[in-house]
Amino acid sequence: MHSQEPNRTISVRRLTDVTETHISAMAAVLVDCVDGGASVGFLEPLDPAKAQAFWRESARAVARGQRALVAEDSDGIVGTVQLILDLPENQPHRANLTKMLVHRRARRQGIGRALIVAAETTARDLGRTLMVLDTVSGSDAERLYVTLGWRRVGVIPGYALWPNGEPCDSTVYYRVLDE
Repeated sequence: MHSQEPNRTISVRRLTDVTETHISAMAAVLVDCVDGGASVGFLEPLDPAKAQAFWRESARAVARGQRALVAEDSDGIVGTVQLILDLPENQPHRANLTKMLVHRRARRQGIGRALIVAAETTARDLGRTLMVLDTVSGSDAERLYVTLGWRRVGVIPGYALWPNGEPCDSTVYYRVLDE
């Protein structure tokens, strides 16, 4: 998928093979997001080696066909999203959307929207009809999901922690893909 922003071409693609170059770039995005205060599973300060280890494990899951990693690149990778596909046998129709990350220098340029749309398309292509996610309540990401048609299930108080260790509420969403 391609979209044109002023002075920037956005290309979103599914990675089927993750290289060390990809891992380094995605780790930089993850570290930037955590440094910027995003609650995405890591506390600050996030050591780049720990971020790389996370992406190496994700790369192994991609190679086993258990995750479909969709990445955005323009000046290099500036955003990521993952579809978790390795679910129980009674859930072959479902995918979990996770780690939707956009580097702070590339926000408000349609990258998050492009990543989510690409993830939804990938899920459909893989025969999935239902997607679920959780996100920080009241966040920019939450507003984006709502504009894309995701439906709110409810709020879980104190579900996760901000990078500084303080609790934050999370809202659970779903999207039926054949609607």
